[in-house]
Amino acid sequence: MKSIRLTLFLVLLSLCAAAFAQSSAQKSDAQTSDAQRSFDKMKTLAGSWEGPVTTVPQRADIEGKLAQVSLRVTSMGHTLIHEATSAGRPDDPVTMFVVDGDRLLLTHYCDADNRPRMAGRMSPDGKTVEFEFLDVTGNLQYGHMQHAVFTIIDANHHIEDWTYMEPGDKPVHAHFDLQRTK
Repeated sequence: MKSIRLTLFLVLLSLCAAAFAQSSAQKSDAQTSDAQRSFDKMKTLAGSWEGPVTTVPQRADIEGKLAQVSLRVTSMGHTLIHEATSAGRPDDPVTMFVVDGDRLLLTHYCDADNRPRMAGRMSPDGKTVEFEFLDVTGNLQYGHMQHAVFTIIDANHHIEDWTYMEPGDKPVHAHFDLQRTK
């Protein structure tokens, strides 16, 4: 009789453990924030990319040039680093993406010597992450980055649209059509 009770107890215990594990997994998925889902989507872009840049209005210094973009996950998976450069540029601006509470934040370390921050949100179809301006610190003499949109076409193709606000609130839109190189 003791062995039957012990067996019944162990079966019941294992059923409870399995139910708890399933419940925890479902709760964990439900609790994953929109910010974390957006960040996880952005991390799929890790790698090297290359493609042409177009601007509106046209800017001769970058129009039609080939851009190289590198995205790398670092800090134990908590940060995504974006570096972009093109021919004739001595160095590149750096952009960092992190989840901060319930927001996906972008901080752009601009070659105009300022640091705008933006908050990102993924589109309902899961293909686009759009970043809206929050604030900026540093030198505003030459303008600052105002808006960014990352559109994932497939695993080897994505588009980046960046809007730079020149002094006098004059926007310059740069469109990067990027293909994965590795």
